[in-house]
Amino acid sequence: MNIDNMILQTPYLTLDEEFYNLTKSDPLEEPYLISFNPNAAKLINLDEESATDPLLVSLLNGTFIPKGASPFAMCYAGHQFGHYNPWLGDGRANNLGTLNGWNLQTKGSGETLYSRSADGRAAIRSSIREYLMSESMFHLGIATTRALGIIGSKTKIIRNTVENAAVVMRMSTSWVRFGTFEYFYYRREYDKLHSLAEYVIEESYPHLQSDEDRLLKMFCEVVDRTATLIAQWQGVGFNHGVMNTDNMSIAGLTIDYGPFAMMDDFNFGYICNCSDTVGRYSYAEQPNVAYWNLTMLAKALSPIISKDKMDKKLEEYGTSLYPNAYIDTMCKKIGLTQKLDSDAQLVEDLIVALHDAFVDYTLFFRTLSHYDGNREDLYDIAMDPIVIDKWLALYDKRLVFEEFTHEQRSSQMLQENPKYVLKNHMIQEAIVLAEDGDFSRVEQLLYLAAHPYDELPEFEHFAGDTPEEYKNIGLSCSS
Repeated sequence: MNIDNMILQTPYLTLDEEFYNLTKSDPLEEPYLISFNPNAAKLINLDEESATDPLLVSLLNGTFIPKGASPFAMCYAGHQFGHYNPWLGDGRANNLGTLNGWNLQTKGSGETLYSRSADGRAAIRSSIREYLMSESMFHLGIATTRALGIIGSKTKIIRNTVENAAVVMRMSTSWVRFGTFEYFYYRREYDKLHSLAEYVIEESYPHLQSDEDRLLKMFCEVVDRTATLIAQWQGVGFNHGVMNTDNMSIAGLTIDYGPFAMMDDFNFGYICNCSDTVGRYSYAEQPNVAYWNLTMLAKALSPIISKDKMDKKLEEYGTSLYPNAYIDTMCKKIGLTQKLDSDAQLVEDLIVALHDAFVDYTLFFRTLSHYDGNREDLYDIAMDPIVIDKWLALYDKRLVFEEFTHEQRSSQMLQENPKYVLKNHMIQEAIVLAEDGDFSRVEQLLYLAAHPYDELPEFEHFAGDTPEEYKNIGLSCSS
């Protein structure tokens, strides 16, 4: 299928008009293609040749509207840093419609009803970051939105400085957020709350459609998916940075890549968002704030679902769902296949050791994947090898209970521990080049994102320790 043959559907527009506002794009000046993602194109059966089709830039810029599309912005509310904001919504995004189960959206396409005095634009730097990171997360096996392509322009916008505007086409199986439910709960529009729940079940939980208890089961699956998602974030060393309820997906996806980071030297309390002065959304707090967000979702759903039953499910999040998901994730990373009661303590001891050792998180686990009893390579990458040595002594004792050989364990661990993750300093280099018209690094990182576990000699320099001056830096919310 080529771009001209795309036919979209707009099921969201069957909901009440309060759920959305019809929009029109405000095209960028002198748009140009920065990158096209063939892996995402396959999801909507779009030909790879579309990368050179002039309609691609027009599609992202809003000057070409596919058949069946009817651009709209979605309304929602949300708790931002713990404080309820009743009026949020897509302030700079146009939803075009759905194709092959994927909702297409252009981010940075101009003002909407929900822009709240903002300009509706997105900077090239933030657009590149989301474009690359969503692809990286997918290939790391973590549920996420995707991105089809990104365009730059000559349109100027003011952030911390004057920057050029961009548009990224995002794709998601659902754009409904916890905050979408909050919007109708706080307005006491419970009939619309119920309509939204039924829509979500049809879109994201279709196996529940004929179940009489489908609303409660939907909530339970949201809790399950969220617990798994956060455990995976923690396991790979990902810090979201803005876990507001309006940035939490009802389908259990990673959405809205604002300030984020892949861990450099492991720091359990790392805060990637410069605006997060108290560390509400630090790496350490992600499991807790996810639980808090789920309690806000439960509150919003309480007019249509039993609060007692939702509370019982929420108890499971803290007592078993998240802890078990996290321990399972970490045990896979250290190559354990037999389950022992002592494994949770071994993982806890490892986290303490990594924090004290000042060691690169990704590099540590990749190096551990080759561990055969010789500790020198692990000593070499830690600022304090003594704490690593103490943990390895515990690890050696635990490996006695495993049936796998070293070779089998290493092979399994190499599929769990990426060699390449997109760290902020790598993405920043791509941004600087792209702002000067060189998109080669964006393409390199897009390829790297799709091959995180491979041995790629030509990209070996991306697998090393982060340069000291770039380690665990913070990022601004301005985008």
